[in-house]
Amino acid sequence: MSSQKHNITLEWVEYVAVGGAVLGGGGGGSLDEGIEFGELAVAYGVPEIVPLSTLDPSDVVLTVSGVGAPAATESYVGPADYVRAVELIVDQLERRGTSVGALMTNEMGGFASVNGLLQSAVTGLPLVDATCNGRAHPTGPMGSIGLSGDETVLQAGVGGKPGTARRNELVIEAPLEFAASTVRQAAKAAGGLVAVARNPVSASYAGDHAAVEVYEQAKAVGRAVQTASDGRAAAEGVASVLNGSVAVTGTVESRSLETTGGFDVGTVTVDSHELTFWNEYITLEREGERFATFPDLITTLDGETGRPVSTAELSEGQSVMILVAPASSLALGAGMRDPELFEPIEEAVDRPVVEYAFAEE
Repeated sequence: MSSQKHNITLEWVEYVAVGGAVLGGGGGGSLDEGIEFGELAVAYGVPEIVPLSTLDPSDVVLTVSGVGAPAATESYVGPADYVRAVELIVDQLERRGTSVGALMTNEMGGFASVNGLLQSAVTGLPLVDATCNGRAHPTGPMGSIGLSGDETVLQAGVGGKPGTARRNELVIEAPLEFAASTVRQAAKAAGGLVAVARNPVSASYAGDHAAVEVYEQAKAVGRAVQTASDGRAAAEGVASVLNGSVAVTGTVESRSLETTGGFDVGTVTVDSHELTFWNEYITLEREGERFATFPDLITTLDGETGRPVSTAELSEGQSVMILVAPASSLALGAGMRDPELFEPIEEAVDRPVVEYAFAEE
């Protein structure tokens, strides 16, 4: 593993947030909110990112996340809520004589890629250069680095506008699938989103099951976008970094989105190509021919600026480029190795996914 430590500057935050938004594949949270969150962390203190190899194998690593539907209009989660979620789990573990040694963000995304920086600055706990997956994913179990659905886990969720009936703080210890479902329902009750801390594991377990050394790729992707002269140059630069390609260039002809069960689900049509999404883009096809399938990266960039555009932000008439990159170019954790975890995606988007995602097995 690399021994590199990351110097968290405002430029670093911008590159990683933009690159994370590309790697979010349509999900992973708001880019603008991510940049603001990262800037707040740098202004507050000194967030730290360290290699997993610098931890003792027995040190506890705690995942931080946001859970909910990106397009929800009534959600409220403030920066302090992300810190509060960590504090709830830290307090629970301290009562049992266990301390948290480090934090880990759950995925890449406009917000997710910098999630953890403020918590690190406030608590003094370092972030590890790892994530549950080096791209965004729709469900909690996919971001649970191989923990089985019936394994008991500890999770906390915080969200909802203070002083209203939507405000809630939740701490749950239960089998993973039940805990993840309960947190998702808490997000729905809070207006669409909660800040989460979850699934404490040993550094040794994280090293074997997480996606490691993810920030350099996000930074390289972000730099390719931010230093490009125009949208096309940005897309080609990103494609070069990820061994991908610009699959489609055109105008968004139609977009349907429904927020249900704490997820955004829908379809987008660009130049007669159809994309399905469940928070993240899941499939890209045209007249029955499949071009890419999650966990391959399918992501949309603005046709003029090259700025990544999430499924929640896309609008009809917008000029976009659809970029695809193979899953082999991404850092993926154990949650991407279990076909059973892909079955809910098939149900959500009503398209075959497992047979494509695991075609070589």
